[in-house]
Amino acid sequence: MKKAESISFLTDDNTEVKFFVLEQTTINGRNYLLVSEDAEPAEDEDTIVYVMRETDKAEDGMVSYEFVEEEKELESVSIVFEQLMEDMDIEVE
Repeated sequence: MKKAESISFLTDDNTEVKFFVLEQTTINGRNYLLVSEDAEPAEDEDTIVYVMRETDKAEDGMVSYEFVEEEKELESVSIVFEQLMEDMDIEVE
């Protein structure tokens, strides 16, 4: 697996949270990220990953993302990420 790029997000209360981008894709013109709190998830351990969807791109180049929570969208996007990352078994819970 390639080394994941770190990216910082600001929460609604301006707390900075760091995630590592494991993969990214565009589906129907919308950008998605697969992120984890671990830089290099172990293949033999369960790792929690999150799917984030781009919601807005500001003129200054800043991009806003939100967690994908709608079940059908999450399942569809997870299938694409699983195909992109053959060495990871992604389960939606």
